[in-house]
Amino acid sequence: MSTEAAPHQRAAPARPNARPTRVGVVLAILVVGLLAAAVASACIGQVSTSPAEVLGSILHWMGLDLGPLPAHPAGQVTLWEVRFPRVVLAMLVGAGLGCSGALLQGVFANPLAEPGVIGVSSGAAVGASAAIVAGASFAAGWTVAAAAFAAGLVTTAGVYMLSRHAGRTEVVTLVLTGVAVNAFAGGLIAFFTFVASPAARDQIVFWQLGSLSGATWNAVSVVAPMCLVGIAAAMLISRRLDLLSLGESAARHVGLDVERLRQIAVVVVAILVASSVAFTGIILFVGLVVPHLMRIAVGPGHRILIPASALCGALVLLVADLGARTLVPNADLPLGMLTALVGGPFFFWLLRRTRARQGGWA
Repeated sequence: MSTEAAPHQRAAPARPNARPTRVGVVLAILVVGLLAAAVASACIGQVSTSPAEVLGSILHWMGLDLGPLPAHPAGQVTLWEVRFPRVVLAMLVGAGLGCSGALLQGVFANPLAEPGVIGVSSGAAVGASAAIVAGASFAAGWTVAAAAFAAGLVTTAGVYMLSRHAGRTEVVTLVLTGVAVNAFAGGLIAFFTFVASPAARDQIVFWQLGSLSGATWNAVSVVAPMCLVGIAAAMLISRRLDLLSLGESAARHVGLDVERLRQIAVVVVAILVASSVAFTGIILFVGLVVPHLMRIAVGPGHRILIPASALCGALVLLVADLGARTLVPNADLPLGMLTALVGGPFFFWLLRRTRARQGGWA
């Protein structure tokens, strides 16, 4: 399979987005769906709470004496210490992954691009595995997350530097370098898994499957600013991404610094993804499927596509986490496993639909 989109597959900025009314409807549906999913996720669990109690608890926190508080004695603690951090972290991570996928697909002009292609996820997994193998006392607290974040950034920087030649970075070289680095990182993860103790081995495997079970307000406080800044930075370069979709030669002809744009995009994606997977483990297919779906719904223009992908990513991951907590009684399924099982067939359907109707890039 070719790693670079053929010319007829490139997104054409001349092709307008969907009609403003349709775009507004899609964005409104995403916002309403996200709010509904957040309330539902906060309600469901071993300690039962109603939507009115969830909203009442939030209003009381805001200083408004409106609505009922949870009737269960442990209701308030459960909401604020367990469920609300998990809901917020799911939305942040999903938004970051969705935005990253849209950004990479735009800067590579390739519909198969996703955050893992630049090595950030595999690098984070290597860092987390090394921290876990170092010992339980060393891996306690923030160490695993910090090691995963740092290793993800370092791996992305390595992929970018290795793919440069004569001061330029070719897309196909960057993608192939990412494939090679991902394979090497997989070998390192296998090595760490082999030498780890049984308990550490289980932790490595579970971390790679992805989960929001360890969500805390501390994790939210780290991920939130990076996610918001990353999405804002992606919005700032959205119009230049539309120019790049014309092709590198045409983009350079109108004065676009293609290399600088790629550098900015890679840095933004690395920060978004590394900060996300550091606390949740590897979560597959969100960054690949969501931008495809939003491109069909709102069109290829990145000024709308990027925020729509962020909203849809947040909704998808929140719904997936709700499924992970409820599909099997008294069990918390690995989130990455669930997104891969659903996302794989769904992406195949999107691919067949796109090629059947348009013959390529949607």
